[in-house]
Amino acid sequence: MNIIDDLISPQWRGTYTLFKKELFRFWRVAFQTVASPVLTSLLYLLIFSHVLENHVQVYEGVPYKAFLIPGLIMMSLLQNAFANSSSSLVQSKIMGSIVFVLLTPLSYVQFFIAFLAAAIIRGFLVGLSIYLVAIWFVDLSIVHPLWIFIFALLGSALLGTFGIIAGIWSDKFDQMAAFQNFVIMPLTFLSGVFYSIHSLPPFWQAVSKFNPFFYMIDGFRYGFFGQSDISPWLSFVVVLAFLLGLAWLALKMLKSGYKLRA
Repeated sequence: MNIIDDLISPQWRGTYTLFKKELFRFWRVAFQTVASPVLTSLLYLLIFSHVLENHVQVYEGVPYKAFLIPGLIMMSLLQNAFANSSSSLVQSKIMGSIVFVLLTPLSYVQFFIAFLAAAIIRGFLVGLSIYLVAIWFVDLSIVHPLWIFIFALLGSALLGTFGIIAGIWSDKFDQMAAFQNFVIMPLTFLSGVFYSIHSLPPFWQAVSKFNPFFYMIDGFRYGFFGQSDISPWLSFVVVLAFLLGLAWLALKMLKSGYKLRA
């Protein structure tokens, strides 16, 4: 037992053990879970910045390449937080190993915390890796680091929670992939990763404001440049409301044992 285990109270030691299991699960294939999204984001950066750098300027004094990086970081952070919790649950259900977790004295809240914390860590790790690679290509300022941290935390928690819901509901990988392909990916690409919603016609600007991903990315970008399409406080309230709503649903599903207990 290591020093951290000694410091953790007995009632939370099981939660920490499950959390470590989830961390080791994605870290064993770090080339796929961390390096792959970093490479994908780098390709997006190189291609879009090369094509649009001299044609698009969203914020005064901010090059398009710099504008693009926070959106790419947040996009990958959100997608990987979702993938971590959802894939783990679906894999455990298909292999039948979920029963060994359910048989432990862990409460449904502890179960939720362990899976959510691992999803947040993976999201943060991917986002930080992209940032460290991107700053080799562009000088990226940070105006409000606290806002960056807040929206990264809320965003990864929201998608990690959504991943838990998707993982509980899905019985096979095809069903989980439907969430990724028909919900996560479209909402991400239509959230302002590559553009400002102010460049859209009024109707589509209004539609974009019903997309929770827009608020996460816009608030996150505000932390870098001190400029955004809407107030970061409004974004904070919207994202927090979505997070609380999804957390309530996930906890209710876990408490009832929906699709987890025969």
